[in-house]
Amino acid sequence: MRTRFPYAQVLRALHVNVLHIGPNGRCRSPQDMELLWVRWLGVEPQYSWGFQEAWLPKVGFVPEGDYNAFGFLHPSFIIHGCHLIPSFSDGRTTALLRQGASVARHPTDDDRCSLYINIFADRDMFCRFPAIGVGHEV
Repeated sequence: MRTRFPYAQVLRALHVNVLHIGPNGRCRSPQDMELLWVRWLGVEPQYSWGFQEAWLPKVGFVPEGDYNAFGFLHPSFIIHGCHLIPSFSDGRTTALLRQGASVARHPTDDDRCSLYINIFADRDMFCRFPAIGVGHEV
């Protein structure tokens, strides 16, 4: 089952100067741009979650070999921070990101195989999942 929102781990917040020199460039001077470098999380396959099942949504890191494992986002696309709970029963893995020095993972750590999304972290987070409450579309 899909979640309503995409999830990512923010690796770095970047501030860059961009100069657009393409044929459609309207401004020839450098422009300031803020962006976030993220590592994407994907929904666990063959896992059913929801209020009827009484299970939290479950996500895991996208494998490094996938073209969409890492990406850039404008900070305005962030809706809400979330609390991720490690799924200790699923263990750890080194298969998703190669070993060695990396910004995406501390050299002595391994990735968790999967993480639960704590939808009860606060009332706003809880209201987003069943789409109830003021400002939350049904």
